[in-house]
Amino acid sequence: MNGIVTEHSEGVLRIELNRPAKRNAMTSSMYVTLADVFIDAAKDERTRVALWHGAGDSFCAGNDIEDFLNNPPGPGDSPQARLMNALVDFDKPIVAAVHGAAIGGGTTMLTHCDFVYAGERTKFRMPFIDLGLAPEFGSSCSLPARIGHIRAAELILLGLPFDARRAAELGLVTRVVPDQSLLATATEVASKLAAKPSAALRVSKRLMKSAFLDQIKAAMALDNKEYSVLTRSSDAKEAFAAFLEKRAPDFNRTRKSTPRHSRGRLEHAGSKPAHKGEGHE
Repeated sequence: MNGIVTEHSEGVLRIELNRPAKRNAMTSSMYVTLADVFIDAAKDERTRVALWHGAGDSFCAGNDIEDFLNNPPGPGDSPQARLMNALVDFDKPIVAAVHGAAIGGGTTMLTHCDFVYAGERTKFRMPFIDLGLAPEFGSSCSLPARIGHIRAAELILLGLPFDARRAAELGLVTRVVPDQSLLATATEVASKLAAKPSAALRVSKRLMKSAFLDQIKAAMALDNKEYSVLTRSSDAKEAFAAFLEKRAPDFNRTRKSTPRHSRGRLEHAGSKPAHKGEGHE
């Protein structure tokens, strides 16, 4: 199912990112499918809790670069925006089991989870600026609100990698557990939640989010707008070309290129124009 596998058992909907050969990097079709999974689960009375994890050796390595180049997100109802809205509107508990790489969106998506258990060897990073981009999934608001501007600047502006223990210190994960017991721990928590009164769980989650829900939604819309502009910038094209060509980017040569608000499409690896994809301009 487009890299997303689901299984339902005793009130727990298990959601697995399933592209292990690509470290579960997200494609536009995966964003759409995952959004639909959460939208349907929100309406399904059988689902009391969502348990989210990744197949193979990573949780999620962010966007699949080649797919991203062919399907850059737009400022409106893009596949990425569809998932953002589905997550923020989901009023049932989300338990995430994170291991290996959690890069870019693999980190920011977690800010919409209620429980995040990280394996000891998990590595997090938000390298948006190094790619000529801005943070997304409302993280420009949620991260400073959760950990303070100074700490958020270190993670977003410098794009520094950090390990599971540092994530726990910052309050980005619930608990660090041994890798071998990660999924079992998250599954146990999900089962405990599923055994509780469903209506009380949903109301309590809505109440906990109510004070800042409008602020997060506004931040998500603004993040999406700025992200879609930067995606089409000369700096982003150079960063992605360098990534695909396995070299260091040279942003100095992009300074006299296309203006910031140009609406030209991305070019694959900086050469011929990309094919039109699912992302909206």
